[in-house]
Amino acid sequence: MARPEQVLLLEPQHELRFRGPFTDVVTSTLKLANPTDRNVCFKVKTTAPRRYCVRPNSGVIDAGTSINVSVMLQPFDYDPNEKSKHKFMVQSVLAPPDMTDTEAVWKEAKPEDLMDSKLRCVFDMPTENEKTHDMDSNKISSLSKSESSTLSMKSMAAGLDDGEVKKIMEECKRLQTEVQRLREENKQIRQEDDGLRMRKSTVMSAPHSSPALRVKEEGLSSRMIALIVLFFVVGVIVGKLAL
Repeated sequence: MARPEQVLLLEPQHELRFRGPFTDVVTSTLKLANPTDRNVCFKVKTTAPRRYCVRPNSGVIDAGTSINVSVMLQPFDYDPNEKSKHKFMVQSVLAPPDMTDTEAVWKEAKPEDLMDSKLRCVFDMPTENEKTHDMDSNKISSLSKSESSTLSMKSMAAGLDDGEVKKIMEECKRLQTEVQRLREENKQIRQEDDGLRMRKSTVMSAPHSSPALRVKEEGLSSRMIALIVLFFVVGVIVGKLAL
């Protein structure tokens, strides 16, 4: 049994065109219009799903309205032999009046209720002359943007009166003074940090000399004790002799 004729109006009708050199995302717009008095469910399918990003790829088109579907071709190395493999199909089905679940409509739809339209993909590669023209156009566009930006800045400066210019100059001077003050504070903080580091290093090196001082003090105390003991012994001996 032959399928019913597609109720949606497609624009373009038969092919989606993509212009190279395909080093960046290339977008082709597909318009789907519903001229009927009923809502229509649709799906957009492709034979190369990894190469394309389709938004939206499914949904519902209300009666008497239309939507635009963006078909975005992802960057790839162009191969002329591959272009015939890329095709799209727009599938549709009339939505029941009491529809609450779109997926249920597709599951319950009979094969004779489904409508589809096929589109082929056409890849246009620019010629060398067109590439040069595009490059020149990009340069002209960049120059135009630069010139318009310069003119806008000049017109902005021209629109300021003397009072506003004076305020801007005073604000610049104030900011310069503030920057100089912050630099001086930063310099002072660095000097204080250097002084703290020097004092810290002096304190840390002091304990290294204390053991030598302790040795000298211990040596002096030992000599004093020895002299006292010697004087005591001599005193005892002299006392015995005197007796």
